[in-house]
Amino acid sequence: MPYLIVKHKVKDFSQWLAVFESNSKGLAEAGFGGIQILQDYKDPNTVICLFKVLDIVKARAFTQAPENAGIMEKAGIIGTPKALWLEEL
Repeated sequence: MPYLIVKHKVKDFSQWLAVFESNSKGLAEAGFGGIQILQDYKDPNTVICLFKVLDIVKARAFTQAPENAGIMEKAGIIGTPKALWLEEL
């Protein structure tokens, strides 16, 4: 089973979370399953998301969609998120 880990810095965690949660239906439609959200305990504005990927083709297309730039801006993401695609052994 594939997974995606995304790490990013946000201006305000509450703002980011509200935007993230408002897009939960879109994430499910894009092939993502269980999602775990983690924060750096020293810096709560550093967020790590662990996504179970149910459809890798849809998920990769979703992460590369041009409209994500606007969503990321609205969510207050600082810089470019770091993404790591993984395969369970």
